[in-house]
Amino acid sequence: MRHAHSVQAVRAAESELMARLPEGALMQRAAAGLAAACAALLAGRGPVPAVRPGRGPGVYGARVVLLVGAGGNGGDALYAGARLARRGAGVAALLLAPGKAHRGGLTALAAAGGEIIETAEETATDPAYAAHWHHVERMLTRADLVVDGITGLGGRGGLRTGAARLAHAAEADKVPVVAVDLPSGIDADTGEVHGPAVTADLTVTFGTHKPGLLVDPAREHAGTVRLIDIGLDLPGPAAAEALQHADVAALLPRPAPESDKYRRGVVGICAGSARYPGAAVLCVHGALRTGAGAVRYAGPGDQAVVTRFPETLVSSGLPSEAGRVQAWVVGPGLGEDEEAGRRVADVLAQDVPVLVDADGLRFLDRDRLRARTAPTLLTPHAGEAARLLGVEREHVEAARLTSVRRLASEYGATVLLKGSTTLVAAPDESMPVRVNATGTPWLATAGSGDVLSGVAGSLLAAGLSARDAASAGAYLHGLAARHAADGAPVDAQDVAGALPAAWRDVKRG
Repeated sequence: MRHAHSVQAVRAAESELMARLPEGALMQRAAAGLAAACAALLAGRGPVPAVRPGRGPGVYGARVVLLVGAGGNGGDALYAGARLARRGAGVAALLLAPGKAHRGGLTALAAAGGEIIETAEETATDPAYAAHWHHVERMLTRADLVVDGITGLGGRGGLRTGAARLAHAAEADKVPVVAVDLPSGIDADTGEVHGPAVTADLTVTFGTHKPGLLVDPAREHAGTVRLIDIGLDLPGPAAAEALQHADVAALLPRPAPESDKYRRGVVGICAGSARYPGAAVLCVHGALRTGAGAVRYAGPGDQAVVTRFPETLVSSGLPSEAGRVQAWVVGPGLGEDEEAGRRVADVLAQDVPVLVDADGLRFLDRDRLRARTAPTLLTPHAGEAARLLGVEREHVEAARLTSVRRLASEYGATVLLKGSTTLVAAPDESMPVRVNATGTPWLATAGSGDVLSGVAGSLLAAGLSARDAASAGAYLHGLAARHAADGAPVDAQDVAGALPAAWRDVKRG
């Protein structure tokens, strides 16, 4: 499990540790890890080619530019730069806040032979300094590596003009960038990006992950993330967490010798319509491929479903008339008419876990949903989440972590917010938001969400909590898409068909 902690928690842990260590020891730990990561990248053991054509890999002779702000991240960068300079790199530090740069770090870099250049932020738009800024921008474009130590955990809002110019110069010439702890300009706690921000190829973070490194849009700025252990003690729940193979394997149900279809879980599917029968087929396909003991289908797509999957127990009446189930999935392709609303209400009136997706989300009554005693799982994409919250889609996409937490709290339900990073939030705000890391852009295809509904619904019927069913379902779904795609386009049926391979992959660890 990867855990991400809030800025407040990290600062408290750092303060407690610094009180027990010699002065400066914690920063030296961070700088040592940062320098090692930079050296590995310069040697060609990183996420991008890190040397210019015609020059061999390695630290000796490499041109490294440090972007140094006023905070502790700037100090980390300066001490790491000193270590690289002692190994033969040509290191230059551009000071965006000369009077506030870390004194000890400056002394160490100067002693190691590094160059220190005052590039004060307030001169960025002054014509008298135009030649100076042109010079430092050219330094960046000629560098082999740029280290971003502009802002730290407390940074709020986008980069100021001068910092943004330097970040853009490095990005425009595709110079490899290593961010210290997190890319400058992103919000560590929320993953939001309010203005210009550094786009790193590698982020070296210390002690724990930060939520912004896991959640888009900030995650897109982080590149590959490497965690360096500096000895922080971070008790209590994390702000966010990301499951890994072993975590999902521990959640997945396994039939016992005495199992029958009811003990394995019978999932009810109320999906599809005369216009969208494929949604029913895909949802059933996902459920069958995720270990459901049986699938009961209730809806107008019964003939399409039984033709494709004859093992399905089908009926065309109301869901409550279909027979015994352990969980229901309602909504995919259901339509927007009065009959669709009646079916959604019928499902939600049953005292079993219910997953509501797609068209089903249109018929939700917040108060009635909060009054349910059985668990409810909502699975909106950004547009559907925006409608439920009464905001614009752009707001949800820019503030995904805040939005999923708010949805779960207001509706009293577990919420799986689909997107480039799928998030799962429980109505209990003390529980960490889960971030799914297995997604792939190939999942942006018609019907893939219907498959996901069937997957998560099957896990609900098997007895998993709404939070675990959503988290494990999203993980398997994304992994199945990767297996199916293998670098090429896939359709939703391919994803469903690859679910057993994803399941085996997770179980093998």
